[in-house]
Amino acid sequence: MSRWLRNYFEDRDSINEHVEGSCTNTQLGCSDEEFTKLTKMQSTPHERLTRVLPGKGKLPVSPVKMLVGRECNYNGRGRFSLSDSCHILSRYLPVHNPSVIDKMKSCVYVSQFSADGSLFIAGFQETGIRIYNVDLGWKIHKDIRARSLRWTITDTSLSPDRRFLVYSSISPVVHIVDVGSSTKESYANVTEIHEELQFSSSGEDYEDYNFGIFSVKFSTDGREIVAASSDDSIYVYDLEGRRLSLRIPAHQSDVNAVCFADESGHIIYSGSDDSLCKVWDRRCFVAKGQAAGVLVGHLEGVTFIDTRGDGRYLISNGKDQAIKLWDIRKMSSNVNYTPKRRYGEWDYRWMEYPEQARNLRHPDDLSLATYKGHSVLRTLIRCYFSPAYSTGQKYIYTGSTDSSVYIYDVLSGAQVAKLDFHDDPVRDCNWHPFYPMLVSSAWDGMLARWEFPGDGSENADPIRRTRRRRRFFY
Repeated sequence: MSRWLRNYFEDRDSINEHVEGSCTNTQLGCSDEEFTKLTKMQSTPHERLTRVLPGKGKLPVSPVKMLVGRECNYNGRGRFSLSDSCHILSRYLPVHNPSVIDKMKSCVYVSQFSADGSLFIAGFQETGIRIYNVDLGWKIHKDIRARSLRWTITDTSLSPDRRFLVYSSISPVVHIVDVGSSTKESYANVTEIHEELQFSSSGEDYEDYNFGIFSVKFSTDGREIVAASSDDSIYVYDLEGRRLSLRIPAHQSDVNAVCFADESGHIIYSGSDDSLCKVWDRRCFVAKGQAAGVLVGHLEGVTFIDTRGDGRYLISNGKDQAIKLWDIRKMSSNVNYTPKRRYGEWDYRWMEYPEQARNLRHPDDLSLATYKGHSVLRTLIRCYFSPAYSTGQKYIYTGSTDSSVYIYDVLSGAQVAKLDFHDDPVRDCNWHPFYPMLVSSAWDGMLARWEFPGDGSENADPIRRTRRRRRFFY
């Protein structure tokens, strides 16, 4: 253990004299009654379907029992409700029989399903972006060679109508591509135009770019995109007017993640290396010029955030090796809060997280729940809520530096599955919006598909090769 780390733990008691409870153990799972009730409502079957046979109904209800209840019309509707369907589907997790969709020579950095699950997009470090047609057996729909690629593709976002794709790199320029065109090999400005969306007002030359875009997302109506950048700012771009409509000096360090909170597009969430998540209300930002609130709880930087889609709840992944669940109604109004790192010399890109720090808790932690077990080192690992349609969002899942995918129960905080297959960090992973299918995207260049097998058989432990130690800086 390095000298600075020994000094930190030796002096920890003196720190506690000034900040009571700063080193209490973190409690896992969610105890918030309202969130618990909301989650259970989305995945609990109709009470009459739980009592097909005499006696007290117990959860979970077997699929056979529920089918009998449906055929006998015990719920009075003659069909399953969405919560009935979620109760059944959420029991069949996509954790078996990994198969390789594609294998490239460069790292996979980002990936996503389209909203209807028909397309899958993967962004690679050196070779650009591939779009796969899921319905046609994962046939390559479009192979995109990116323009002005600096280091890697940092993010991609598909428009809600699946017509356009935007991609970002470590530069202040986002490019937009026509996904619906007939051109399969899309070479930037050679076979197809990749239009530039300029996020810098100074018009720098390519070699002089002084910041990059780490995260980019379409609004629900497809008229705007929001971006997070390394100049500590959030940007909103008006696609119809082809202009930058808003720049927010949002944080005190790199903004690693950003998204719209819900369909309205008024609320924006952001997460930064300053360890804070912030909430921005565009309706009052012009008048106030500051965040609507701040979410305090992470001890280290935030690598990713995902909204539940209801304008109320979100999760964030942190370099303190934890996912946190937030309710923005509990956010702090102290928008000028200045976080202080307890061990400033630690760098997640090449150092292991101190074992003694894993159970520390922020004294002002506002989160509803904390989920631990995975590893967030070397790169900006991503996490998500499970799909609303098939699981009722009762799980959260994340990639991990230890080459695995972790699935947690959102209420109990328990780890319900760990998916081992890759040889290098799993930076991104994506659950199909409707089917029990999950795709993991890793630095070993592989896209792996996980499913629930129809015969119920489990896959054998994969053969693990010696891991290659990569030293990447993003």
